[in-house]
Amino acid sequence: MPTNIHPTAQVDSTVQLGNNVQIGPWCVVRGNVTLGDDVRLMSSVHVQGPATIGPGTVVYPSACLGFEPQDYKFVPGSPTAGIRIGARCIIREHVTVHQASKLAHPTTVGDECMLMVNSHLGHDAVIGNKVILVNGALLAGHTTLGDNVTISGNAAIHQFVNIGRFCMVSGVTVITTDIPPFCIAAGRNTVTGVNVVGLRRNGVPRDDISLVRKAFREIFSRPLTRPQMLETLEPLAQQSTLVREMQHFIAHVSKRTIIKGSLQMEDDTE
Repeated sequence: MPTNIHPTAQVDSTVQLGNNVQIGPWCVVRGNVTLGDDVRLMSSVHVQGPATIGPGTVVYPSACLGFEPQDYKFVPGSPTAGIRIGARCIIREHVTVHQASKLAHPTTVGDECMLMVNSHLGHDAVIGNKVILVNGALLAGHTTLGDNVTISGNAAIHQFVNIGRFCMVSGVTVITTDIPPFCIAAGRNTVTGVNVVGLRRNGVPRDDISLVRKAFREIFSRPLTRPQMLETLEPLAQQSTLVREMQHFIAHVSKRTIIKGSLQMEDDTE
């Protein structure tokens, strides 16, 4: 099917359009922008390049993608890597994704993500595939989220925080520390359990989940330093690639303080 651009839309001649792109009423697309096949901008969507939006992504009214970072140090018009949004994403009303403040990498949204109403990605943030940001979820600049992470409604993630894959952050939560993979966080900088439901839904075997739960209890049931966490995880890491992933995150990925465990730990039963 041919591309369809509504007469009220403003689309620069520099914009590259794939097949069957739909650009609705009052949309504005400026600069070095690439829209993949079957991208749909519903109405009143603003996209500022450099920007790439992957095939099959749908953007709902009043989303603003690719504008300057909210960074006092950034001079408007400075070179930027812009934004990159993956394939088959759903970007709902009033979502904001700000362009990178540097040339190192674009602010990045992976494939098959869902960014719900009023969620925000700050400059230089990178989120993986199948990430869900629920209404009002806020990611500050330079945050990193692994695949299959869920950030619930009105949760706020501090700049430079790194959250491992399959984590779930509960609603109205404040996170300023790094979270290893597979954890559930709630309150302020506290983990309360393992995302067992998410792991089961993605086909992780029961035995592997049990080892992750054991690893979780070992490192979060009492205060431990980072070296102590790594030493504690070593025997379990020999038995499980998932525990080894947790260990690798703590040793090599995390740059901030590791989140602390709740005094009320999860029930050991399944």
